[in-house]
Amino acid sequence: MRHGFVVALIHLLAISPAIAGEPALVIKGGSLFDSTSGAMEPAQAIVIVGEKIVAVGTMRHPIELPKDARVVDAAGKFIIPGLIDAHVHLVHRLNFAHVTGDEILPLFLANGVTTVRDTGDEIVAQTLVARFAAAHPNLCPRVFTCSFLIDADPVIHRDIGLSVSDPARVSAVVDDMAAWKVTTLKVYAGTSRPVGRKVIEEGHRRGLCVTGHLSAYRAQDAVEDGIDCLEHITSVFDFAIPPEIARQPNARSTLDLSNPQATGLIALLAKRHVMVDPTLTVFKNMLLLSDLEEVHGHADNAKMPERLRTYWDGYRRGQGLAPGSRDRRTKEFRKYQELTGLLHSAGVPLLVGTDSPEPYCPPGYALHQEMELMMESGMKPTAVLQAATIQNARSLKQGNLLGSIAAGKQADLVILAADPTADIRNTRKVVWVIHDGMDYDPVKLLRCVPSK
Repeated sequence: MRHGFVVALIHLLAISPAIAGEPALVIKGGSLFDSTSGAMEPAQAIVIVGEKIVAVGTMRHPIELPKDARVVDAAGKFIIPGLIDAHVHLVHRLNFAHVTGDEILPLFLANGVTTVRDTGDEIVAQTLVARFAAAHPNLCPRVFTCSFLIDADPVIHRDIGLSVSDPARVSAVVDDMAAWKVTTLKVYAGTSRPVGRKVIEEGHRRGLCVTGHLSAYRAQDAVEDGIDCLEHITSVFDFAIPPEIARQPNARSTLDLSNPQATGLIALLAKRHVMVDPTLTVFKNMLLLSDLEEVHGHADNAKMPERLRTYWDGYRRGQGLAPGSRDRRTKEFRKYQELTGLLHSAGVPLLVGTDSPEPYCPPGYALHQEMELMMESGMKPTAVLQAATIQNARSLKQGNLLGSIAAGKQADLVILAADPTADIRNTRKVVWVIHDGMDYDPVKLLRCVPSK
C-alpha cells in the first residue's frame, strides 16, 4: 500500500500545474543516513520535485522513478540531511568587524549547513539578514530568528541586550518579539527567576521555544520552571559545583562531576527532556586562543573575510591569558567535554551549535569542529549526526519538515565523499549541497564570500 501511494504521489506531482515544466531531481544510488534510527543504508533513489522530497527508495523498497528527471549520480557517496547550526549570531560580533551577515552566509551553505538558528541579536538587523537569506536560497541557509538577549539592568551586551527587570513587562516584550516572528526567546545571564519564569510562561503561551544562557537564574530553577533549552555547557557546569567547592582554587578544572549536585542536575535535565547546546568550540577557543596555534592558526580561519580575521586577531591579543595558567585552562575545557559526555549518556538531548562568529569560530566550518569535539567527548559519530540534524530540527519545532530525508520533507541534503558514521570528520568532505531542492557546488559557493 505504501509503495502504491508513493507512485501515485509522484504521478500527481508530475502533472500538477504548480510545477508544470519543472522536472524532478533524482539523487540516484549512494548510502543514505537515517537520522531517526542512526543507520546508514544503501539507497536506490531520492526523488525531489520543487522544494520537497516526494519519495525515497531503498534497495529493499524500490520506487518507480519519474521520466525526464535530472539525475545526480551518488554512487559510492554518502547522503545526510542538511546540517543545522543551533547557535549563531548574524549581527553581534560581525558589527565589530564591519562585516554584514549576508557576506558570511554562503560559508554555511558551502559546508552543508542548510539551516541556522540565530540565538539572540538586534531584532531589525537580524530580521533583514533572515529576509535576505530567504530571498537568496542559492547562497544562504534558512535562518530562524530569536529575541534580543533578555537581561537585567544594566545589560551585559549593549548592542543586543534588552533590560527586563519587572515581570509585568514580559508579556509586552514577548508580544513584540512574536510580532517580529521570532521562533525562540532567550533569557540571558542577568535574568532573575521571576522574569525568567514569566518569559517561559508567556513564550509557551505563544508556541515559542525558550532557551537560556544562565547565571543569576539557577539551572535547577529554570528547569523546574519549564525552560526548553540551555545554551552553553557552562549553563549546566556552573550549577553542578557545590558551594563549598566553588570557593576552592582551581575548582573548575578539578571538579568531581560525580558529586550529588552535578548528578542531581543531570538527572533533572534528563527527566524533563531539557535540551542542552554545549557550544564546545567557543569555549576551547576562548580558553586556549592565546596558546594554541591550532586555534588561531586553524586552516578554516583562512576562508574568512580579512576584516573578520583582523578583528579576531585583535581580540586575541587583548585577552592577556597568562601562559602559566594554560594547564588549568586546558583541564577546565576537558571538564566541559566530560560533562557533555555525561549528559549524553544520561539521555539529555544535545544540540550542535557553534556561537559563530565568535573569535575563531568560523561560520560553517565551526560546525564540523563542534561535531569533532562532541565525538571526543564520548559520543558516537551517529549520535553526533543525529544531534546536528533531527535533534536540532526538533529544537526549532521543525522536525516535521527538516532534519531527516523522507517524503514530504524539505529537500535539504548533503552528499559526502566519505562515510561520516565511520569518522565524523568526513562531514567536511562535501561534494554537493541540495538546499530547497536545488543543487549547489560548494567550491562555487565559497567564491561568493568576500576575501577582504
